[in-house]
Amino acid sequence: MAIRLRQLEAFRAVSKSGNITRAAENLGISQPAVSRLLSHFAVEVGFELFQRRDGRLIPTQESRYLLGEVDRLLDSLSHIEELTKDLTERKAGHLRIACLPGFATSHLPGVVAKFLKSRPGVTVTIEPDRPERILEWIIGEQYDFGITEGFAGHPAVESKPVNMRTVCILPTDHPLSTADEVWPEDLAGDRMIHTRRDSQFFRTLEEQFITRGVALPSLIEVRQFNAACMLVAEGAGVSVVSDLDARAYEGRGLTIKPFRPQVSHNLTLLQPIHTPISMVTLEFIEVFKASLEPYLAE
Repeated sequence: MAIRLRQLEAFRAVSKSGNITRAAENLGISQPAVSRLLSHFAVEVGFELFQRRDGRLIPTQESRYLLGEVDRLLDSLSHIEELTKDLTERKAGHLRIACLPGFATSHLPGVVAKFLKSRPGVTVTIEPDRPERILEWIIGEQYDFGITEGFAGHPAVESKPVNMRTVCILPTDHPLSTADEVWPEDLAGDRMIHTRRDSQFFRTLEEQFITRGVALPSLIEVRQFNAACMLVAEGAGVSVVSDLDARAYEGRGLTIKPFRPQVSHNLTLLQPIHTPISMVTLEFIEVFKASLEPYLAE
């Protein structure tokens, strides 16, 4: 049996209209073409398709039974066509994003929400976790895009380093809140809220203090910059954090000042090498990169 799609379309069009002329108009083809399609289709299925009654073509009992399946098939093909169009235009698909916990509650939701406004067919999964877990997920191709830090490289992962600008954050009533910029020696008598000691960022920051002959005045160790921002806003101490995270708390009890010398927070954007990336994922990655540009280190 060599049933063709066009035969099914002609069969459904005539079944619904009861008229070859109207079916031809609906399909945008000639009446003889519709007649040929029906004739060939009848040969393929091996039974009479229509009976003429009062000037109309009425489906036979076998045709009525077949019509339900034909409707489902053609509707499914129409849905596939629409979905393919949406995928091509990046309006459909699913994004799987693994990220540092701070991003899941600060910068990322805003970027995702804006991205989805013009893409109603796109769905998203956001999974925050520690860098080691994010790397495992990307290597295992469980996620399409990862936002991490402290990445040392892996043959199954494509990576792009992004160096983020950092700032000093202070309680609004801090004596340095009127300073143009803040240096390590300015914080010698303060209480410092900082990232965990085994992080690359802490080691780089501590090195700047040591280089200038100042001991980093450790008070509270946190995993996320947004936790440091909340603690500073409560007056618990001072901190050096990503400018991106600090801006989310601007006007909420803390003052933001340039920190010198500049210490960048090194992020890495990840995606699996061996899995083809969807067009909507590639587009989101570019949108996300653009969203970071105002906060990049010099």
